[in-house]
Amino acid sequence: MNLADVSTVVLVIVGLLLVFVAWWLAVAGLFPRLVEGCAEKLGTAPLVCWLIGLACAVPLIFGGIALGNAVPSAAGSIVRGAIILGTIFAALTGTAGLALRIGRGLPAERDASEPWRRILRGAIVLALTYLTLIWLPLTLMAGLGALVRLGFGRRPAGAIVA
Repeated sequence: MNLADVSTVVLVIVGLLLVFVAWWLAVAGLFPRLVEGCAEKLGTAPLVCWLIGLACAVPLIFGGIALGNAVPSAAGSIVRGAIILGTIFAALTGTAGLALRIGRGLPAERDASEPWRRILRGAIVLALTYLTLIWLPLTLMAGLGALVRLGFGRRPAGAIVA
């Protein structure tokens, strides 16, 4: 393995981590109430969120793979990719709540005027923990579970969901 190969691997990993940070910032900017709700769910019951996420992700991913293999055409591959990527993107969306929780634990003076910095700090820390490769699947499952719990949570009577 020469220096070019090492540089390629390092830059791919850094690029992937930057995409995670950008995704969490975009989700927080577009859906702040959703991220707040996921942060609350992850803060109150992280193990329950992880179990729910695992229970949702395993059938979706294996079902997507089975469906893609059952239909041996381009359509099957597209459906398989859509199911798997949709599951991963939903998990990353819920994990934005975890980035917010981490960012709240690292307060700064400018948080009142620039609240997005909480997400940025938490996202950078969370992305750096992904270098261990242990936290990546654990947090993704917890994020998916938080998103599912938020979607199926109880709402007050007459509440309008926007």
